[in-house]
Amino acid sequence: MPVRVSVVVPAYNAEKTLRECLHALGAQSLAREEFEIIVVDDGSRDRTAQIAEGFGAHVVRRIANGGPAAARNTGWQEAQGRWVAFTDADCVPARTWLAELLRVVESAAESPALGAAGRTYGYESNTPAARYVDLSGALDAERHLSHPRFPFAPSGNLMYRRDALVACGGFDERYHTYEACELHQRIRRRDGGRFTYAPRAVVLHRHRATWGAYWRQQYGYGIGYGQFMCHQASRIGWSFADELRAWWDVLRAGLGACRPGNSERRLFDRGTFVKRLAQRTAFDVTYWNIAERARW
Repeated sequence: MPVRVSVVVPAYNAEKTLRECLHALGAQSLAREEFEIIVVDDGSRDRTAQIAEGFGAHVVRRIANGGPAAARNTGWQEAQGRWVAFTDADCVPARTWLAELLRVVESAAESPALGAAGRTYGYESNTPAARYVDLSGALDAERHLSHPRFPFAPSGNLMYRRDALVACGGFDERYHTYEACELHQRIRRRDGGRFTYAPRAVVLHRHRATWGAYWRQQYGYGIGYGQFMCHQASRIGWSFADELRAWWDVLRAGLGACRPGNSERRLFDRGTFVKRLAQRTAFDVTYWNIAERARW
């Protein structure tokens, strides 16, 4: 039986979480011969590759760490399936994840469909930082896909047709983060097929557990967003007035974070301040950097 879907898992120093991810993938309701698991070891210095091999995954080793975009490109280029599903090493897909994604794309009225994205929940969100991510809906694909100008879906629960990835060249490896948003704009413009939200295709995600880890993640997102704005400069203007408004939003979030109390509302306010400050700082370091802007 030919492989219907290839699952690509980029992994960098992921030995602490990869076992649970691969165990969940091995327990999918879809017949095992209908999908393959490709783990891209992105220059890890731990036992990531050995763990993946122990689960029978097809392991592709990259000598140097190239980042998520490069690792995902390496993975889908190895894929045999018509469909390529992406998840991450800190994710735990539900048993019916692949079957639900395939059901949605293969039953689409338009033929061929472009792809689909599922619903992502937090997994073991036991700390304030992790609970904030759940409260804020940071990985809510339905919300992100409804953006009026730049819809996209987070790459931990995402499927595209492989030939569509080939046609557009895959992820732009210049991006530090935000590569999923940029790819989704480009692949939709080129292909035109229907992209569907599949709420029953569920993935659990381990959010950052500490505020320090969350800050570093959001700082990285700010770099990627700055790169995206540089890349889209001909379509999106960013003025000094825009900059002032953005920093005013950070200030307002900071004032909200100072309010006393331990309710979920206070947690939301404090998390929002951390997110906005980290992203805004990194955005400015990136967007106003002359050398960085010249890359785009």
